[in-house]
Amino acid sequence: MRIVFLGDIVGRSGREAVIAHVPKLRKTLSLDLVVANGENASHGYGLSPAIADELLRNGVDVVTLGNHAWDRRDLIGQIDRLPAVIRPINYPAGTPGQGSYLVTLPDGRRALVVNVMGRLFMDAMDDPFRVVGELLAKHRLGVTVQAIVIDIHAEATSEKLAFGHVMDGRASLVIGTHTHVPTADHRILAGGTAYQTDAGMCGDYDSVIGMGKQASVARFVRKMPGERPQPAEGPATVCGLMVETDDATGLARRVAPIRIGGLLAPNLPDF
Repeated sequence: MRIVFLGDIVGRSGREAVIAHVPKLRKTLSLDLVVANGENASHGYGLSPAIADELLRNGVDVVTLGNHAWDRRDLIGQIDRLPAVIRPINYPAGTPGQGSYLVTLPDGRRALVVNVMGRLFMDAMDDPFRVVGELLAKHRLGVTVQAIVIDIHAEATSEKLAFGHVMDGRASLVIGTHTHVPTADHRILAGGTAYQTDAGMCGDYDSVIGMGKQASVARFVRKMPGERPQPAEGPATVCGLMVETDDATGLARRVAPIRIGGLLAPNLPDF
């Protein structure tokens, strides 16, 4: 299975870049599955149902969220009609929406996509290791599902890496989101799971993690309440990761970063 995961979509610039490039990527890379983190897609804060629909219409199969999941209150009442939009699975019981989504491809192959949030320097959540472990006990990689993709939305690189090692051999891909800067550690772990600490963002890198420089810098310099930072509106870089898996085992065979447009050095997988 050929899978692309795209990092946090930030604002209009990021949305427009994803919508422009995903259909082309699906063709040129013969993709089976596209997953994107959309928790900053609506003006930098949360995800509106209308923008979720737009992403799903334009080639994204599953949209994951994170700590900004409920910044757009209109999503709370709509998320149950959007099963392909998933929030962190370790929210307390009774939270609207679901933390995983099972995708069935046209040829019958199935992929499980999971969203989970870390706890270090983040909101108080249920244990991500336990909650995801319980879910994966119900799915056999390479048997009941041909691929498992896990988005761990977390602040600390140590927590993401520890999570990757715990899930090694149990998932096709463990990919970090939230910090918006692509890390250079993409690889296949010892047990066969593809891993990257952070996928980066789909947004304008002439910014402070996707937000306008002036208001963002002022918050650090003045330490006073002020203007709420808004998404930068320059050309976006589409950042993500491509993985090719073995359908028989569900484990990764090849992995490579994706960077298109904007300011970062471009890279496209050559497989």
